[in-house]
Amino acid sequence: MQSYTIGQAARLLGVSPDTARRWADAGRLTTHRDEGGRRLIEGRALAAFSVGLAKAGATEEGTPYTSARNAFPGIVTAITLGDVAAQVEIQAGPHRLVSLLTREAVEELGLEVGMEATARVKSTNVHIDRV
Repeated sequence: MQSYTIGQAARLLGVSPDTARRWADAGRLTTHRDEGGRRLIEGRALAAFSVGLAKAGATEEGTPYTSARNAFPGIVTAITLGDVAAQVEIQAGPHRLVSLLTREAVEELGLEVGMEATARVKSTNVHIDRV
């Protein structure tokens, strides 16, 4: 399973690294240390935290809102696979994006809950890029 540094988690959550560090210090965000002593957050735990954070409406002041033709780096929070089609949800800071794509595309990208991904939005289409 993929893990994220405090800085990476902060970027995915749309907050400053200091905010993510305070949440970790307060026990809101569970971390563990790697061999080098860096604090890491497990991908699935970060995905669950990001969904809860978005539902609570908690975002840092000054979070920019962008036009529809942008890339939204975030974390995969849910994948629903059908026989042919699939639905992928990404939490990108305060934004929840849902993309409908083929099951084959999800499998080729190797998408999993907790994985970093970027949703690209143009008009009514959402494309997923694996990071």
